[in-house]
Amino acid sequence: MESSGASVVYKCQALDAVAGEIGAALVVEANVTDPASVDRLFSRVAAAHGRLDLLFNNAGIFTPAAAIDAVSLEDWRASVDTNLTGAFLCTQGAFRMMKRQDPRGGRIINNGSVSAHVPRPHSAPYAATKHAVTGLTRATSLDGRPYDIACGQIDIGNAATEMTDGFAAGVRQADGSIRQEPVMDARHVAEAVLYMAGLPLSANVQFMTLTATAMPFIGRG
Repeated sequence: MESSGASVVYKCQALDAVAGEIGAALVVEANVTDPASVDRLFSRVAAAHGRLDLLFNNAGIFTPAAAIDAVSLEDWRASVDTNLTGAFLCTQGAFRMMKRQDPRGGRIINNGSVSAHVPRPHSAPYAATKHAVTGLTRATSLDGRPYDIACGQIDIGNAATEMTDGFAAGVRQADGSIRQEPVMDARHVAEAVLYMAGLPLSANVQFMTLTATAMPFIGRG
């Protein structure tokens, strides 16, 4: 479910279909690693809608698989900038709007990963940033309580997207072997996020883990 590029914070691949469903859609391209770009994004939202009720922090990248001693500083920084700093900057922008709007409050949903629980081999940048997103989720939940701002996280395993295309050919396992892994329809993730988003602010899904049933997550290794 994650965007494969750092430059897109909000991407609608089927704009015509969405517009047909809701009447209008505002598409804003922004670099989530750039504070000025994120500020412009939320200014556009404020100008167009006057308030913000939901933020889904979805932008994320994989970097090339490498043992931790072979990870380049460039790849490490790219992961931190997109997966963590991007989520932080967008959370700040949303939090500021939700805190001051009337009626105040709103919901922030972070896209974590099963890697926030159990990493894959040769994935230190991704695993570290997804663990950090969990900390951001907890801190945002706590800071948001006085302002009716709810924050939750969905941790996804093997949704069928461009980022998991290679799983059919095989994925490195903890024992070093390469094995195929099952995937699930990304529609199920969308339905889960929709459920989280549709709750009243008096209720919150703090953490949800959604995986392909037979993927090697429980008992991985």
